[in-house]
Amino acid sequence: MTTTLSFQNIFKDFKEITKAGLAVSVLFSSIAGYLLGFDKEFPFSWSTLIMLSIGGYCMVGASNAFNQVIEKDLDALMDRTKNRPVPSGRMSVNTALIIATLLTLIGLVLLYMINPKTAMFGAISIFLYTSLYTPLKTKTPLSVFVGAFPGAIPFMLGWVAATGNFGIEAGTLFLIQFFWQFPHFWSIGWFLYEDYEKAGFFMLPTGKKDKSTAVQTILYTFWLIVASLLPSLGRTGQLIISPIAAIVVFLLGIWMLYFAFKLYKDRTAKSAKALMLASVSYITLLQIVYIVDKFLRP
Repeated sequence: MTTTLSFQNIFKDFKEITKAGLAVSVLFSSIAGYLLGFDKEFPFSWSTLIMLSIGGYCMVGASNAFNQVIEKDLDALMDRTKNRPVPSGRMSVNTALIIATLLTLIGLVLLYMINPKTAMFGAISIFLYTSLYTPLKTKTPLSVFVGAFPGAIPFMLGWVAATGNFGIEAGTLFLIQFFWQFPHFWSIGWFLYEDYEKAGFFMLPTGKKDKSTAVQTILYTFWLIVASLLPSLGRTGQLIISPIAAIVVFLLGIWMLYFAFKLYKDRTAKSAKALMLASVSYITLLQIVYIVDKFLRP
């Protein structure tokens, strides 16, 4: 019984140190990018998809583990993070570092086995997240801008894994997820403002829950809609969506824009949380629409 409980606790702590829920959602973006990237020239490969899935999870998990080691003292100050394995004392810093290092090595090896460019972007993602984004969170609101770069890599990483190329197609997928980061994280920063304040994190562009932050959230949501429609213009290489898919994507964007305007109007934690939930649904549904459109197109 003790062994079972111990294993359950270890598994639970592993999920928490790697932020399993977040890692899986990020992984979905990579898989979506892969499904969009393969074609007759770059045929589908189960082995590649499996290596991308495991390697991608390892890279995201490693970033999160390193982040929790760096921020252990700050995590202890916030209600939503104080029970994480490291700040709560259930896991030592050395154990967390070993886990993060092993995940990094395993992830890089698996991604390199796909192709060197995939491994390179995976390594860049970890470096930017841990060495720039994490320390900047207590220094400047620009941390969200810096964090948007590693956050935008997974969608295009799948395309690079499928094709071995970084071109206009992968760049467009990167751009979409890059603009998406801002309304998503600013909405989180808004409804968790008081908790972030305890640790001295600057997550909102003005540092306050004010009209200017809400306006910038609307602007970036608008640019997200524009970026998501680029594949319908025939200027993004092999990444194409049909007019019908473009209409669906546009309507999804208007739906998310509605919540951004509602945040501007109400400026409450409730409206910020509603925008956050809408943003998560938006990026998932957009990727599904892109994929379904690819397979239904003649």
